Amino acid sequence: MIEAELAGLVGPVPEAMIYAAKGGKALRAFLALETARLHGVSPQGAAHAAAAIECIHAYSLIHDDLPCMDDDDLRRGQPTVHKRWDEATAVLAGDALQALAFELLGRLECADAAKVDLVLTLAQAAGVRGMVGGQAADIAAETADVPLTLDQIIALQAGKTGALISWAALVGPRMVRADQAALRIYGDCLGLAFQIADDVLDVTGDAVLVGKAVGKDAAAGKATFVSLLGLDGAKRRAEDLVTQACDALSGYGDDAETLKDAARFVTARTH
Repeated sequence: MIEAELAGLVGPVPEAMIYAAKGGKALRAFLALETARLHGVSPQGAAHAAAAIECIHAYSLIHDDLPCMDDDDLRRGQPTVHKRWDEATAVLAGDALQALAFELLGRLECADAAKVDLVLTLAQAAGVRGMVGGQAADIAAETADVPLTLDQIIALQAGKTGALISWAALVGPRMVRADQAALRIYGDCLGLAFQIADDVLDVTGDAVLVGKAVGKDAAAGKATFVSLLGLDGAKRRAEDLVTQACDALSGYGDDAETLKDAARFVTARTH
């Protein structure tokens, strides 16, 4: 999706943007497209929204990997952007992906009110009310005198990881101005389950399969779902959240089976 938008552009920044967006699970794009389908919007009609959320996600990963943040050398089994190019290119590629996301939403063919809603809510989900705020809280927790409580971690991760997943799950109802209640529950539960699964993989995962370093949370002494609930407890919590996510879709009948499969994938994945 993103590669098509950048066709014809040359130079390290467009190349780094495409590089960063390749090879992921595209879960957020899938949620945007599938919830749109559930509300009668074609894949073509929702394509810009799906590409927009992947732009924001890719930008966040580029910046998250920088030495001033998590300082990672590998992402999806490949050198991170600042290792493949340099830190300046990484910062600029992330900035450009963020800007491209809102350009793409501006090109959506839907009612003006729906378009404004999508732009506003993505800005909130990506900013200090969402992902950036959660990331800042996560960084602060690394040097805090007192480890975070479970409730504090849930609140932190609702921003850092959950906000973008929840936004993607609401693309369909937002595009057609439909009721959001069921998919809001689904997205919120899915986002938290996804983060718990990430915490589990940090303990049990194979770095080759995961595509990045594992064991970093324990080495840093971070409070995580695994450290607070135990490995089995964290797995049970994630499975409970998946059940809640699937139950929330009951009103959609068989049309929501693919979304339910996506929720189950979140806790079954190895990367």
